Amino acid sequence: MTLPHALGIFGAGIVAGTINTVVGSGTLFTFPVLLAFGYAPVTANVSNTVGLVPGSVSGAIGYRRELAGQRDRVLRFSCASAAGGIVGAVLLLSLPPSAFKDIVPAFIVIALVLIVLQSRIGRVLDAYRARHARERGHLGPLSFLWVFATGVYGGYFGAAQGIMLLAILGLSLPDENLQRINAVKVVLAGLVNLIAGVVFIFAAHIAWLPALLIAVGSTIGGVLGARYGRRLPPAALRAVIVAVGIFAIFRLV
Repeated sequence: MTLPHALGIFGAGIVAGTINTVVGSGTLFTFPVLLAFGYAPVTANVSNTVGLVPGSVSGAIGYRRELAGQRDRVLRFSCASAAGGIVGAVLLLSLPPSAFKDIVPAFIVIALVLIVLQSRIGRVLDAYRARHARERGHLGPLSFLWVFATGVYGGYFGAAQGIMLLAILGLSLPDENLQRINAVKVVLAGLVNLIAGVVFIFAAHIAWLPALLIAVGSTIGGVLGARYGRRLPPAALRAVIVAVGIFAIFRLV
Protein backbone atom coordinates (compact mmCIF):
# COMPACT_ATOMS: atom_id res chain seq x y z
CA MET A 1 0.00 0.00 0.00
CA THR A 2 1.36 3.39 -0.98
CA LEU A 3 1.36 6.41 1.33
CA PRO A 4 -1.30 8.27 -0.71
CA HIS A 5 -3.56 5.21 -0.52
CA ALA A 6 -3.04 4.96 3.23
CA LEU A 7 -3.79 8.66 3.71
CA GLY A 8 -6.89 8.37 1.51
CA ILE A 9 -8.28 5.47 3.53
CA PHE A 10 -7.43 7.19 6.81
CA GLY A 11 -9.13 10.40 5.69
CA ALA A 12 -12.19 8.47 4.52
CA GLY A 13 -12.32 6.86 7.96
CA ILE A 14 -12.42 10.27 9.64
CA VAL A 15 -15.24 11.43 7.36
CA ALA A 16 -17.18 8.19 7.83
CA GLY A 17 -16.83 8.26 11.62
CA THR A 18 -18.08 11.85 11.70
CA ILE A 19 -21.05 11.18 9.43
CA ASN A 20 -22.02 7.95 11.18
CA THR A 21 -22.22 9.82 14.47
CA VAL A 22 -24.21 12.72 13.03
CA VAL A 23 -26.69 10.78 10.93
CA GLY A 24 -25.34 7.58 9.36
CA SER A 25 -24.19 6.44 5.87
CA GLY A 26 -20.45 6.86 6.49
CA THR A 27 -19.98 3.57 4.64
CA LEU A 28 -20.68 5.49 1.44
CA PHE A 29 -17.28 7.15 1.92
CA THR A 30 -15.03 4.32 3.05
CA PHE A 31 -16.51 1.57 0.85
CA PRO A 32 -16.01 3.41 -2.49
CA VAL A 33 -12.47 4.39 -1.44
CA LEU A 34 -11.57 0.75 -0.85
CA LEU A 35 -13.12 -0.20 -4.18
CA ALA A 36 -11.14 2.55 -5.92
CA PHE A 37 -7.91 1.18 -4.45
CA GLY A 38 -8.57 -2.26 -5.89
CA TYR A 39 -10.13 -4.27 -3.06
CA ALA A 40 -12.77 -6.83 -3.97
CA PRO A 41 -16.31 -5.74 -3.00
CA VAL A 42 -16.87 -8.32 -0.23
CA THR A 43 -13.36 -7.80 1.20
CA ALA A 44 -13.92 -4.04 1.12
CA ASN A 45 -17.25 -4.44 2.89
CA VAL A 46 -16.07 -6.69 5.73
CA SER A 47 -12.89 -4.65 6.26
CA ASN A 48 -14.94 -1.47 6.36
CA THR A 49 -17.39 -2.96 8.87
CA VAL A 50 -14.59 -3.94 11.25
CA GLY A 51 -12.86 -0.58 10.85
CA LEU A 52 -15.93 1.49 11.67
CA VAL A 53 -16.58 -0.14 15.07
CA PRO A 54 -14.19 2.11 17.08
CA GLY A 55 -15.81 5.19 15.56
CA SER A 56 -19.18 4.11 16.92
CA VAL A 57 -17.63 3.66 20.37
CA SER A 58 -16.11 7.15 20.39
CA GLY A 59 -19.37 8.60 19.03
CA ALA A 60 -21.39 6.90 21.77
CA ILE A 61 -19.01 8.27 24.40
CA GLY A 62 -19.48 11.73 22.91
CA TYR A 63 -23.26 11.29 23.27
CA ARG A 64 -23.10 9.97 26.85
CA ARG A 65 -25.17 12.87 28.19
CA GLU A 66 -27.99 12.12 25.73
CA LEU A 67 -27.77 8.41 26.61
CA ALA A 68 -28.32 9.10 30.32
CA GLY A 69 -31.53 7.48 31.53
CA GLN A 70 -31.95 5.30 28.42
CA ARG A 71 -30.20 2.15 29.61
CA ASP A 72 -33.27 -0.12 29.60
CA ARG A 73 -34.38 1.14 26.21
CA VAL A 74 -30.94 0.64 24.68
CA LEU A 75 -30.63 -2.86 26.13
CA ARG A 76 -34.00 -3.92 24.77
CA PHE A 77 -33.39 -2.57 21.28
CA SER A 78 -29.84 -4.00 21.34
CA CYS A 79 -31.24 -7.54 21.37
CA ALA A 80 -33.03 -6.90 18.07
CA SER A 81 -30.02 -5.13 16.53
CA ALA A 82 -27.57 -7.85 17.56
CA ALA A 83 -29.77 -10.62 16.20
CA GLY A 84 -30.20 -8.75 12.93
CA GLY A 85 -26.47 -8.10 12.65
CA ILE A 86 -25.72 -11.82 12.97
CA VAL A 87 -28.28 -12.72 10.31
CA GLY A 88 -26.97 -10.05 7.93
CA ALA A 89 -23.34 -11.12 8.38
CA VAL A 90 -24.21 -14.79 7.81
CA LEU A 91 -26.13 -13.86 4.67
CA LEU A 92 -23.14 -11.93 3.36
CA LEU A 93 -20.83 -14.89 3.86
CA SER A 94 -23.34 -17.50 2.67
CA LEU A 95 -24.38 -15.89 -0.60
CA PRO A 96 -21.87 -15.89 -3.49
CA PRO A 97 -19.76 -12.74 -4.00
CA SER A 98 -21.57 -12.15 -7.28
CA ALA A 99 -24.82 -11.77 -5.34
CA PHE A 100 -23.26 -9.02 -3.22
CA LYS A 101 -22.07 -7.22 -6.33
CA ASP A 102 -25.57 -7.45 -7.81
CA ILE A 103 -27.49 -6.51 -4.66
CA VAL A 104 -25.39 -3.70 -3.21
CA PRO A 105 -25.97 -1.15 -6.02
CA ALA A 106 -29.69 -1.38 -5.22
CA PHE A 107 -28.91 -0.89 -1.52
CA ILE A 108 -26.81 2.16 -2.35
CA VAL A 109 -29.66 3.62 -4.43
CA ILE A 110 -32.00 3.11 -1.46
CA ALA A 111 -29.43 4.77 0.80
CA LEU A 112 -29.09 7.74 -1.54
CA VAL A 113 -32.86 8.18 -1.76
CA LEU A 114 -33.06 8.21 2.04
CA ILE A 115 -30.28 10.78 2.21
CA VAL A 116 -31.95 13.04 -0.37
CA LEU A 117 -35.25 12.74 1.54
CA GLN A 118 -33.60 13.11 4.93
CA SER A 119 -34.89 16.63 5.58
CA ARG A 120 -38.41 15.60 4.58
CA ILE A 121 -38.20 12.56 6.87
CA GLY A 122 -37.07 14.88 9.65
CA ARG A 123 -40.08 17.15 9.11
CA VAL A 124 -42.43 14.17 9.19
CA LEU A 125 -40.90 12.98 12.45
CA ASP A 126 -41.12 16.46 13.96
CA ALA A 127 -44.80 16.69 13.00
CA TYR A 128 -45.46 13.22 14.38
CA ARG A 129 -43.78 14.09 17.68
CA ALA A 130 -45.76 17.33 17.87
CA ARG A 131 -49.06 15.48 17.40
CA HIS A 132 -48.13 12.84 19.98
CA ALA A 133 -46.21 15.01 22.42
CA ARG A 134 -48.34 13.89 25.35
CA GLU A 135 -48.11 10.22 24.55
CA ARG A 136 -45.44 7.86 25.73
CA GLY A 137 -43.27 6.13 23.16
CA HIS A 138 -44.61 2.68 22.41
CA LEU A 139 -41.92 0.03 22.09
CA GLY A 140 -44.20 -2.62 20.63
CA PRO A 141 -43.29 -5.77 18.67
CA LEU A 142 -43.38 -3.87 15.37
CA SER A 143 -40.67 -1.48 16.57
CA PHE A 144 -38.39 -4.37 17.49
CA LEU A 145 -39.14 -6.11 14.19
CA TRP A 146 -38.08 -3.04 12.21
CA VAL A 147 -34.94 -2.59 14.32
CA PHE A 148 -34.14 -6.28 13.67
CA ALA A 149 -34.65 -5.77 9.91
CA THR A 150 -32.37 -2.74 10.00
CA GLY A 151 -29.78 -4.87 11.78
CA VAL A 152 -29.98 -7.48 9.01
CA TYR A 153 -29.40 -4.74 6.45
CA GLY A 154 -26.53 -3.30 8.48
CA GLY A 155 -24.86 -6.68 8.94
CA TYR A 156 -25.02 -7.28 5.19
CA PHE A 157 -23.95 -3.82 3.99
CA GLY A 158 -24.86 -0.94 6.27
CA ALA A 159 -24.96 2.30 4.29
CA ALA A 160 -27.74 4.57 5.63
CA GLN A 161 -28.50 2.12 8.44
CA GLY A 162 -28.42 5.13 10.77
CA ILE A 163 -31.03 7.03 8.76
CA MET A 164 -33.34 4.02 8.86
CA LEU A 165 -32.88 3.71 12.61
CA LEU A 166 -33.59 7.41 13.14
CA ALA A 167 -36.89 7.07 11.29
CA ILE A 168 -37.89 3.91 13.17
CA LEU A 169 -36.92 5.24 16.59
CA GLY A 170 -38.46 8.63 15.89
CA LEU A 171 -41.84 7.02 15.17
CA SER A 172 -41.52 4.60 18.11
CA LEU A 173 -40.53 7.32 20.60
CA PRO A 174 -42.56 10.43 19.72
CA ASP A 175 -42.03 11.94 23.16
CA GLU A 176 -38.23 11.91 22.91
CA ASN A 177 -35.77 14.61 21.89
CA LEU A 178 -34.17 13.92 18.51
CA GLN A 179 -30.63 14.16 19.90
CA ARG A 180 -31.44 11.49 22.49
CA ILE A 181 -32.86 9.33 19.72
CA ASN A 182 -29.70 9.92 17.69
CA ALA A 183 -27.61 8.78 20.64
CA VAL A 184 -29.51 5.48 20.73
CA LYS A 185 -29.02 5.19 16.97
CA VAL A 186 -25.24 5.53 17.35
CA VAL A 187 -25.18 2.69 19.88
CA LEU A 188 -27.43 0.35 17.88
CA ALA A 189 -25.66 0.89 14.55
CA GLY A 190 -22.30 0.43 16.26
CA LEU A 191 -23.51 -2.78 17.87
CA VAL A 192 -24.55 -4.17 14.48
CA ASN A 193 -21.09 -3.37 13.10
CA LEU A 194 -19.45 -4.98 16.15
CA ILE A 195 -21.48 -8.18 15.94
CA ALA A 196 -21.01 -8.48 12.19
CA GLY A 197 -17.32 -7.62 12.57
CA VAL A 198 -16.79 -10.47 15.06
CA VAL A 199 -18.40 -12.88 12.59
CA PHE A 200 -16.19 -11.57 9.79
CA ILE A 201 -13.01 -11.87 11.88
CA PHE A 202 -13.58 -15.60 12.27
CA ALA A 203 -15.13 -16.41 8.90
CA ALA A 204 -14.05 -13.88 6.26
CA HIS A 205 -10.94 -12.43 4.67
CA ILE A 206 -10.22 -9.01 6.15
CA ALA A 207 -7.70 -6.55 4.75
CA TRP A 208 -6.28 -5.63 8.12
CA LEU A 209 -4.21 -2.57 7.21
CA PRO A 210 -7.16 -0.72 5.61
CA ALA A 211 -9.37 -1.84 8.50
CA LEU A 212 -6.84 -0.42 10.99
CA LEU A 213 -6.57 2.87 9.11
CA ILE A 214 -10.36 3.18 9.01
CA ALA A 215 -10.52 2.28 12.72
CA VAL A 216 -8.12 5.06 13.72
CA GLY A 217 -9.78 7.55 11.39
CA SER A 218 -13.32 6.67 12.44
CA THR A 219 -12.37 6.99 16.11
CA ILE A 220 -11.28 10.57 15.46
CA GLY A 221 -14.37 11.14 13.34
CA GLY A 222 -16.67 9.83 16.06
CA VAL A 223 -15.30 12.42 18.47
CA LEU A 224 -15.61 15.18 15.86
CA GLY A 225 -19.13 14.11 14.96
CA ALA A 226 -20.33 14.19 18.55
CA ARG A 227 -18.71 17.57 19.17
CA TYR A 228 -18.91 19.51 15.91
CA GLY A 229 -20.79 17.43 13.35
CA ARG A 230 -24.15 19.06 14.00
CA ARG A 231 -22.74 22.30 12.58
CA LEU A 232 -22.15 20.85 9.09
CA PRO A 233 -24.43 22.34 6.39
CA PRO A 234 -26.94 19.54 5.72
CA ALA A 235 -27.36 20.33 2.02
CA ALA A 236 -23.61 20.27 1.34
CA LEU A 237 -23.20 17.07 3.33
CA ARG A 238 -25.99 15.32 1.41
CA ALA A 239 -24.54 16.45 -1.93
CA VAL A 240 -21.13 14.97 -1.14
CA ILE A 241 -22.62 11.69 0.10
CA VAL A 242 -24.78 11.35 -3.02
CA ALA A 243 -21.78 12.00 -5.29
CA VAL A 244 -19.70 9.36 -3.52
CA GLY A 245 -22.59 6.89 -3.58
CA ILE A 246 -23.01 7.32 -7.34
CA PHE A 247 -19.28 6.70 -7.75
CA ALA A 248 -19.62 3.45 -5.78
CA ILE A 249 -22.49 2.30 -7.99
CA PHE A 250 -20.42 2.84 -11.14
CA ARG A 251 -17.52 0.93 -9.57
CA LEU A 252 -19.79 -2.06 -8.89
CA VAL A 253 -21.76 -2.29 -12.13
